[in-house]
Amino acid sequence: MPSLTPTSPVAPSKHASDSTTEGVRIQVEPSYLASKSKPALGRWIFGYRVTITNESDALVQIIARRWSIVDADGDVETVVGEGIVGQQPLLRCGESFEYSSFAPLETPWGTMEGSFTMSRKDGTTFDARIARFYLVST
Repeated sequence: MPSLTPTSPVAPSKHASDSTTEGVRIQVEPSYLASKSKPALGRWIFGYRVTITNESDALVQIIARRWSIVDADGDVETVVGEGIVGQQPLLRCGESFEYSSFAPLETPWGTMEGSFTMSRKDGTTFDARIARFYLVST
């Protein structure tokens, strides 16, 4: 369940990512969901937990997302949409928004990266980078 909290750090791992763009910090912690995967059928499921923290001194709103998912064969899937998990959360200075999602792959490893389009109170927008993280089944 998504939550709005003062701070909610993500425990780092060697497959995680952490990037900051214009004061918006995005941390991602991926995990392999073995119980939902079916390797014999060529289906690996990966979960990921995203924490977005507004470290700037301006109110920002998450208005859109863009993901690039690349599997071990080099096949690329681009996912674009409004908001995240059906919401367009507002983040005041120091606030965080956290959510979990998943990505299916047809290979045992891959990568994800992308951006969240952020809007400021004055109407300006920018893309907060989501640094590459690794989806690894072993």
